[in-house]
Amino acid sequence: MHSPVSLKSAERKAFQSTFADGLWDVFIGFFALEFAIAPLLSKSLGDFWSSAVFLPVFGVVYLAIWLVRKYVVKPRIGTFSFGKVRRQKLQRFSLIMLIANIVMFVLGIIAALNFRRLPGFGIATLLGLFLLVAFSAAAYVLDYTRLYIYGLMLFAAAPVGEWLYTNYGASHHGYPIVFGFSAGVMILTGLVLFIRLLKNNPRVEEENI
Repeated sequence: MHSPVSLKSAERKAFQSTFADGLWDVFIGFFALEFAIAPLLSKSLGDFWSSAVFLPVFGVVYLAIWLVRKYVVKPRIGTFSFGKVRRQKLQRFSLIMLIANIVMFVLGIIAALNFRRLPGFGIATLLGLFLLVAFSAAAYVLDYTRLYIYGLMLFAAAPVGEWLYTNYGASHHGYPIVFGFSAGVMILTGLVLFIRLLKNNPRVEEENI
């Protein structure tokens, strides 16, 4: 009588455990790092290429995470075959991140072309709202609570950066500082979770039998 509920609960816990290794946190941290580094590259590469150069970087990071999960994580925690609903959620997450990258790329070009016409705080607020909505949607779809926190961090980052620029003359509207800090928190969180997983889950051949 209770087995369907138990199976559903077990699948939900297993699904949430896919984010327990911290690797997605690292990937999202690299996503945030784009906003910290791209402004520094705009003078030498131009507004377009300073953003476009990160597309292959994301591909390399994603491939590295896939390899680490396959050859390092799975031998320690095993695998779990998710149902159709969970697989669709993972596909939606990938789609949300892809759309977020494309939208941010387009917004970056628009902002660059109309930089003098648009108020700094207006751009910062729109950027922050978009990131908050995108991360909140992903958090809801995936039951991935940390994404709510990351969304709030990125929502605050752009206005805070603009405030640092207006009041203290921080370069590039403060983006290297605020987004660099946010990215650092995400990547560090991911690395801590990953190291903890390795310590708590040794490979099968390493365990004493």
